[in-house]
Amino acid sequence: MPRSPRRIRPAAVATVAAALLVLPAATADASTVASSSWPGGSAVTTVDDSDVLGGNMSGLSFQGADVLWAVKNGPGTLYRLVRNAGKWQPDTANGWSSGKALRYRNGKGDPDAEAVVATPDGVVTATERDGDNDKKSALKVLRYDVSGSAKTLTAKAEWNLTADLPKVSANDGLEAVSWIPDTALTAKGFVDERTKAPYNPATYPGHGTGLYLVGLESNGMIYAYALDQAGEKYTRVASFKSGLDSIMELEYEASTSKLWAVCDDNCSGNSTTLSVNPQGKFAVTDTFNRPSAMPNLNNEGFAISPTCERGGKQVVWADDGNEGSHALRAGALYCG
Repeated sequence: MPRSPRRIRPAAVATVAAALLVLPAATADASTVASSSWPGGSAVTTVDDSDVLGGNMSGLSFQGADVLWAVKNGPGTLYRLVRNAGKWQPDTANGWSSGKALRYRNGKGDPDAEAVVATPDGVVTATERDGDNDKKSALKVLRYDVSGSAKTLTAKAEWNLTADLPKVSANDGLEAVSWIPDTALTAKGFVDERTKAPYNPATYPGHGTGLYLVGLESNGMIYAYALDQAGEKYTRVASFKSGLDSIMELEYEASTSKLWAVCDDNCSGNSTTLSVNPQGKFAVTDTFNRPSAMPNLNNEGFAISPTCERGGKQVVWADDGNEGSHALRAGALYCG
């Protein structure tokens, strides 16, 4: 399903040509922080075969070093990609060769899947509308069981966040999703904005072992939720600015305890990192330019490998526009 034109936004931060990283104060607002050079190698290469995945690729998530989940937003499709000779290719086992069609919990609809994250609860997507009714906003998070061989996946749980989030146009909604373990949040002294006290996982029985974070395209805000894993029920635990005008992807980097927020060509491919500050709130720690060899593409997906190899972690971007007949490009991020 072709995407409707997206409004053009100004870049969130001015680009500063600098070879060294600029380290802003932890409490600084991202809008006042100069961009730093990409903290890794400048080289970028295509890592998918020509025209295998096509356009509308919107979200990525690593599950270990050799499995990469990817979602397409039109029609809603989930891919299990595996590494083969330096390329990411659709898994040929268990019905994954052409990806699997996604459905809502009632077995119907065409979820406009914009983001994906692999978690202990299952593979979870964030959607902004139903492709069968694409003029109406429907801000939902869906959880799938990916263990079988069926060609179509029906959500095992569904959370409709529309009433809890700002009203947005149909193509301006949820573009990002990530998951952070409770242990990481409590270790950093994360504060529950609802209770005004340090986050206590026991306050939210049935939510699993972590919080889900979603990014809203229209305002660049991030919202953290405890999702009852039985489905439907949810509680907002916090909300905070990403430091970007708009968000296309969220990625939690466990080794550094940092949350990455990523924008597409509307923000010149800038990204921010956020950490829990001494007040228990997520705050921007840095703002990065895209790698110098990366064109200003409509990159809506972003994932960081959990494995450090030869001093770097592979980073993969998904280009919604399939520029040059390639949807995936990879670069490197310095370890640590």
